[in-house]
Amino acid sequence: MHHRFDVDGKSHELWLTRSGSAYRLDLPDGKTHSISLIEDVPGYGRLTVDGLSEPIAFVIDGDTVHIHRAGRAYALKYVDPLIAFATAGDDAGQNVARAPMPGVVVAVKVEEGQAVLAGTVLVVIESMKLETAIRASRDGVVTRIHVKAGDSFDRDVPLVTLSQENV
Repeated sequence: MHHRFDVDGKSHELWLTRSGSAYRLDLPDGKTHSISLIEDVPGYGRLTVDGLSEPIAFVIDGDTVHIHRAGRAYALKYVDPLIAFATAGDDAGQNVARAPMPGVVVAVKVEEGQAVLAGTVLVVIESMKLETAIRASRDGVVTRIHVKAGDSFDRDVPLVTLSQENV
């Protein structure tokens, strides 16, 4: 499965697949690694990468995992794919909430000209019998609604455009 993590302010995209008791990590440069984390006691464990194991300490705080390894601390933030995809393609001060998958619009929850805060539900979609709320990734004003209830759409279609104005 495709994942994105931010580490020390830098974004990293990778594929992570279950492989027996470990995971297979495929990096964009074509390198592949076998990784696993075994928790010995809460907050402490052993990280094994390609057969080399070392002790680590970690704390999970929501979507962020703080790791202490070999005398250094790292903050590894998981970026939710729906949020990442909804904010992709921003240009010229626009923020376009895009469809993360093909589906049907169940409901449009905002109106053009409406000020919204980050996290506000913009549109509710249904795909493969699951409803998903598409939320504003940041504060802004709805400048255009590209769909209406009942519309079918493909992946990556613009659903709602926000201006960059502060609320």
